[in-house]
Amino acid sequence: MIIGTIVRFIVSALVLLLVGWLLPGISVSGFTGALLAAVVIAVLGYVIETLLGDKISPQRRGLVGFATSAVVIYLAQFIVPNFLSVNVIGALLAALVIGIIDAIVPTELR
Repeated sequence: MIIGTIVRFIVSALVLLLVGWLLPGISVSGFTGALLAAVVIAVLGYVIETLLGDKISPQRRGLVGFATSAVVIYLAQFIVPNFLSVNVIGALLAALVIGIIDAIVPTELR
């Protein structure tokens, strides 16, 4: 369980680095910044999902889940300002790319 969680955060950090490299509007400062941002995004997503219910979960693949993911990514920059910089378009594009990656790579493998 612990190893699986660590692997998920490492893969999420690598995905954030890739997204930051590929897309305009989002930049990540190195692997440490990406790892910290991945943890913050996971915690924010968990808190929002707990407060609003699992219908807003990105795994639901709906428009609300997509918008929620973009908001979580955007808000994460205020918690880790030295490591993550995102504008609104960058957050939307990142949520789209991360959603596509999530659809391709099952959660159980990450």
